[in-house]
Amino acid sequence: MFDLYSWAKAFHLIAVIYWMAGLLYLPRLFVYHSQANQGGELETKMIEAEQKLMRIIMNPAMIAAFIFGLILIGYNVSNLTTSFWLPIKLVLVFLLMGYHGFLSKQRKLFAAGERPKSEKFFRRINEIPAIFTIIIVIMVIVKPF
Repeated sequence: MFDLYSWAKAFHLIAVIYWMAGLLYLPRLFVYHSQANQGGELETKMIEAEQKLMRIIMNPAMIAAFIFGLILIGYNVSNLTTSFWLPIKLVLVFLLMGYHGFLSKQRKLFAAGERPKSEKFFRRINEIPAIFTIIIVIMVIVKPF
């Protein structure tokens, strides 16, 4: 029997895993990019890797996670008003989408030959998706509220 909810949940989780992998990896590429000589071979490779990661993995995964998430919410809309965990999760997800947009802008600045932020900055912000993921997983699995 075909169970749309289970399939949507499976594909949502798959998309989230890919998206999180990209959100964790792209700032690390920016660290290496910050260390590369401008106009050098490493910088050229970093620009290509960053662009492919964003275009092939991160953007499609974020869109898929969002669409499958909407399907899951549609199955139980009452969670929006009867529980506190889902609104917290959604706020964090939208903040991660903003973070995704920020990383996209940084990628474009790097591709234009700029060094938008320091290596240290990118090392620090690399922890944001990890912290958000921990909170989101606790909200979804434990449902503490």
